[in-house]
Amino acid sequence: MDVAELLTDAYGRVHEEVHRVLDGLDPALLGARVDPGANSIAWLVWHLTRVQDDHVADAFGTQQVWTADGWADRLALSFDPSATGYGQSRADVDALAAVPADLLLGYHDAVHARTLGLLGQVRAGDLDRVVDTRWDPPVTLGVRLVSVLSDDLQHVGQAAYARGVLRRSATP
Repeated sequence: MDVAELLTDAYGRVHEEVHRVLDGLDPALLGARVDPGANSIAWLVWHLTRVQDDHVADAFGTQQVWTADGWADRLALSFDPSATGYGQSRADVDALAAVPADLLLGYHDAVHARTLGLLGQVRAGDLDRVVDTRWDPPVTLGVRLVSVLSDDLQHVGQAAYARGVLRRSATP
């Protein structure tokens, strides 16, 4: 297995889990929270997708799907199109409750397709290329891709957990 195949498999697992979390989910549960300070399933899926879109596009020097392909307009959220979820307020999290699951999934699928296209070009020697000099040490492509993968897996796991808790609490 080469690097591109490994990365494709890893990011494919995030994609599968996002589909599993959203499949057949009651729309009322999409924006619900397990407690007032928790993030909703909608926000978690949007955030993990935005981070992947933003960070992978930056690492490869391409445009984000969010803006280039009109997803920011389609979701019509009230915050800045550059937002990825870091430091957002409860009101920002609540804004995602109005976004239908099929729209979130459409955006995620578009980002996944772009990501796979970019990952398919990665060779072992590319992983050491510095993609972000704002950190010490500077961030390489390999570190950035693993960081995004880690963040995505954590958030999709949180969404799956929230789905389970919310579904059980909604059933008498």
